[in-house]
Amino acid sequence: MRVAVVQMNVGTSKQANVERALRLIDEAAGQGAELIVLPEYATFIAPESEYAAVAEALPGATSARFAAKAREHGIYLHPGSFVEVSPVPGKFYNTSYLLDPAGEVVAVYRKVHLFDIDVPGEVTDKESALIAPGDELVAVELPEFTIGLTICFDLRFPELYRALAAADCLVMAVPAAWAEATGRVHWEVLLRARAIENHAYVVAPCQQGSCEGYPHWGHSMIIDPWGAILAELPAGDGVVVADVDAAEARRRRAQTSVLAVRRPDVYAQAPGTGVSSGSLAT
Repeated sequence: MRVAVVQMNVGTSKQANVERALRLIDEAAGQGAELIVLPEYATFIAPESEYAAVAEALPGATSARFAAKAREHGIYLHPGSFVEVSPVPGKFYNTSYLLDPAGEVVAVYRKVHLFDIDVPGEVTDKESALIAPGDELVAVELPEFTIGLTICFDLRFPELYRALAAADCLVMAVPAAWAEATGRVHWEVLLRARAIENHAYVVAPCQQGSCEGYPHWGHSMIIDPWGAILAELPAGDGVVVADVDAAEARRRRAQTSVLAVRRPDVYAQAPGTGVSSGSLAT
């Protein structure tokens, strides 16, 4: 399957963001993409005081426009994430979803790990102030492979990706709005690590540029199960594509069968000293 990641400098005009996203989807489809993935908060980011005004339900008016685009091109479309209304007073969900070629929603994922971070002089944020966390792993089977859905800060939690890999996900989607401050040192390393340790493709579109003085890293990537970067867009709005082959992921998993030799029985134990009766030579 040919996969595309869309990189955008998302701003504070929801209408302009959606129009730009639709144009970039057309561009990706024109390059033969059968699965297109947009970045986190693809339709709106900052100021947070406007979340109540831009939040939508799913399905909603904006998802209907993306559904029409999926039908138009006959593609799987992952519209990144958006601000979804929630039942929690004063809070919202950071929600991603996947549309099939008929425009039907086939998977919904609400971000589990929220971006609460304080790196003095670099980046400070508290996503949990307005966003309620999801509490469900999400994987969906496509004709060619099973894809696991994650969002941005989830990338720092390898146990999430290992659980998805154990559920036979061969592709991991990581739409992001990764901060430039940590992106310089962590973005590529973490993406490649998640690909290598799970022998899975990692599909990672990221926001780029600055919105409301908050710079994002860009460098959207598609990475193969051996950790090689197949496609990258360092900066600017645009699209990059690469071919994803389930057989290649399975070949790599067979070569280094980390999933088969895992020891969950050991991991569940409290750490000890390794020294017990009869364990040392006397």
